[in-house]
Amino acid sequence: MSRRVVRQSKFRHVFGQAVRNDQCYDDIRVSRVTWDSSFCAVNPKFVAIIIDASGGGAFLVLPLNKTGRIDKAYPTVCGHTGPVLDIDWCPHNDHVIASGSEDCTVMVWQIPENGLDAALSEPVVVLEGHSKRVGIVSWHPTARNVLLSAGCDNQVVIWNVGTGEAMISLDDMHPDVIFSVSWSRNGSLLCTACKDKKVRIIDPRKKKIVAEKDKAHEGARPMRAIFLADGNIFTTGFSRMSERQLALWKSDNMDEPICVQEMDSSNGVLLPFYDPDTSIVYLCGKGDSSIRYFEITDEAPFVHYLNTFSTKEPQRGMGYYSPSAWKMKIKCFYARFYKLHERKCEPIIMTVPRKSDLFQDDLYPDTAGPDPALEAEEWFAGKNGGPILISLKDGYVSTKNRDLKVVKTNILESKPATKAESIPTIQKHASPQSTVKMEDKLEEVLREFKSLRDRVILQDRRIARLEDQVSKVAM
Repeated sequence: MSRRVVRQSKFRHVFGQAVRNDQCYDDIRVSRVTWDSSFCAVNPKFVAIIIDASGGGAFLVLPLNKTGRIDKAYPTVCGHTGPVLDIDWCPHNDHVIASGSEDCTVMVWQIPENGLDAALSEPVVVLEGHSKRVGIVSWHPTARNVLLSAGCDNQVVIWNVGTGEAMISLDDMHPDVIFSVSWSRNGSLLCTACKDKKVRIIDPRKKKIVAEKDKAHEGARPMRAIFLADGNIFTTGFSRMSERQLALWKSDNMDEPICVQEMDSSNGVLLPFYDPDTSIVYLCGKGDSSIRYFEITDEAPFVHYLNTFSTKEPQRGMGYYSPSAWKMKIKCFYARFYKLHERKCEPIIMTVPRKSDLFQDDLYPDTAGPDPALEAEEWFAGKNGGPILISLKDGYVSTKNRDLKVVKTNILESKPATKAESIPTIQKHASPQSTVKMEDKLEEVLREFKSLRDRVILQDRRIARLEDQVSKVAM
């Protein structure tokens, strides 16, 4: 008589639980834009939700503890002239968020310490370089002030937010719309999924395709591809018969998948959310009413189904946050989702049942902290750095966030021969003597500005070094 052996896993009994109604965010007009993004982004302090807005695009930024009914007059971030399509919190600063819009721009915003008390319409910087709508924004995981954007003009642009410059433009690698872009663990490579049914691994600084797979999923509907911590690629898509699939690939040899699994015949795009610390992937389909989760291991069948959390209401979008920056006040939970309904946002807590309330080392390994490993200039120069890991055992407390400062050196220094063009038109008709005086004054202001800029850069580097020393001493 054969006996079935159950695979051992500490996540085998994970269960999901929605919070009480009074802990939801109610009366929110969630965006109705037909774009396959999650419409929600979460960090340790705020939840941001893309909403319907007349006369342009907007999103809400709510402190996590501001639950209950949200007043219709609650201030929004509303600088875009077209609907917002994607948002992403900076991993190194809890008060900085980027947004991409149908107005072809990327904007970076600084949120006040205690949230918004008035509408925010002036971004810290506007990044202009796309000719069609921008559907994807994603911060570099380990380098400060490096931001990626991808648009319907089929190009990927990587920005130095600190100077407002487009440093890298990948405009000839994708012949069609880009469905998803994912950074590798140390941010040295990109993985993209495109409408031409190809998954590409790209070295952005060399502007080179390292590997690619044609027809990773044969169906015509959108794919998604993400990097895993070990360098492998996880994809979701559709089969030729329109069945939803997931697949696992080796990044150095994409000829054949490590494994492929059929899911179901629903038509919602599967959005993968990945926790690199526990190797758990959660799949949330737009329009579905469930969250499925899988554990990825080195043992066949490699992608192991764990469980499904189901509710009655379908989801319009989903925000996800792993426990890496939570202060360990909720026992034995290892993930938190923010499910978007038509008129509300509902938090869902995933819990691993344990008898003890003590810190669980196996559930909470050292995780990527908020401190960047590199400055933007170092990464663009070719340097790589893995995430700086922190322990959650005693409840990590991050150092104070610095305000995002943008110094547009290229704007002031790229045209030294056309100072007169900077003078208002009415002054160009002034006397030669006044013109000379104005030019002298402008020269003096530029010299002072350059001196101050250099001083700020030096102080920023010094602060970063001191913060690094403090964090090492604290650990």
